[in-house]
Amino acid sequence: MEIIKNLYWVGVLDFPERDFHNFATHRGLTYNSYLILDEKITLIDGVKHKFAREQIKKIENYTNPKEIEYLVVNHIEPDHSSGLPEIVKIANPTVVCTKKAKEGLEKYYNADWNFKVVRSGEEIKIGENTLRFIETPMLHWPDSMMTYMVEKQILFSMDGFGQHIASEERFDDELEDAVYWAKVYYANILMPYANLVLRLIKLFEKYEVNPKIIAPSHGIIWRNPNKIVKEYVKWANFESDEKAVVIYDTMWHSTERLAMAIADGIASTGVKVRIFNVRKDEWADIVTEVLDAKAVCIGAPTMHNHVFPPMAGFLTYLKGLRPKNKIGLAFCSYGWGSGAYEDIVGVMNDLKWEVIDGIQVQFRPTDEELKKAYEIGVEIGNKVKEDS
Repeated sequence: MEIIKNLYWVGVLDFPERDFHNFATHRGLTYNSYLILDEKITLIDGVKHKFAREQIKKIENYTNPKEIEYLVVNHIEPDHSSGLPEIVKIANPTVVCTKKAKEGLEKYYNADWNFKVVRSGEEIKIGENTLRFIETPMLHWPDSMMTYMVEKQILFSMDGFGQHIASEERFDDELEDAVYWAKVYYANILMPYANLVLRLIKLFEKYEVNPKIIAPSHGIIWRNPNKIVKEYVKWANFESDEKAVVIYDTMWHSTERLAMAIADGIASTGVKVRIFNVRKDEWADIVTEVLDAKAVCIGAPTMHNHVFPPMAGFLTYLKGLRPKNKIGLAFCSYGWGSGAYEDIVGVMNDLKWEVIDGIQVQFRPTDEELKKAYEIGVEIGNKVKEDS
């Protein structure tokens, strides 16, 4: 696959994969790698180890892999790097990476490789083209960097601007829902680093990065880079739609009945509402909706004086992703002792959400309690409209 003259995609489509460390990948994964044919042949990033031979065969369509002189490693997570030992064994290239990446590669692979450590703003001339490097620590690992092909204005953006999707389409203007898949990826991988995403835009200005093409390490390639950069700024600022998300789990349907009453109340105000069950819906899909929701309502029963364990797991996942600027509401049911309500509110307070008084019921909700839940939903809906 030629991206432009003398620049080729030599990545791999992993259609069967459905899990990326607990991130449900409904349509598989892509491990992107890019081959630059210039005076010094250069490979940007690698693929997962089980696809290393497949990648080498693709490279052989364009050049002898032994001729690779530079191997640029933007990120050392094994989905990108575990195939690299095969490349190094064949070509013995100069491995270009950050100081942290060198340390990680040495630890992962006992790598006694020919390293060239680079810092932000440094460049390598590979012939007609110049590669400029921008360190992006914690987007999303300490080792991370991006590589800019100066003359062609192509940004190899590592995990930034990526998507978890295996698609025969290689470009955003060929894949109708490209932005949606980028949103799913951002919500589940990069949401905790929103401040660093906004800083990245300033780094582009500082290091004169003005891409005409953004080529990430996962998913499709952006021939319309302004489209995805604009979305990233929106997501990083936690700009909200007029939307609420109701997330629940239930044992004997009591909490479920509260969830439906709250959702009905929200919907009656004209606010969009999305409803999820943490054991029936994928967490990746739930937090994608949380990303741009203004209100998040979370409910679960009490077990052993604490929140029901499946919800406890989801709350841990949510807390790690650190969504901001939300209105929070807790709703719970209990039998002989409470505890779930306090656990949920505690997480919302840790996230610094604006917490609205919720509802707890013992055993099965009465008609009067369901009416109260509906009214709370109306309150939430009206507050979303006021704040949007």
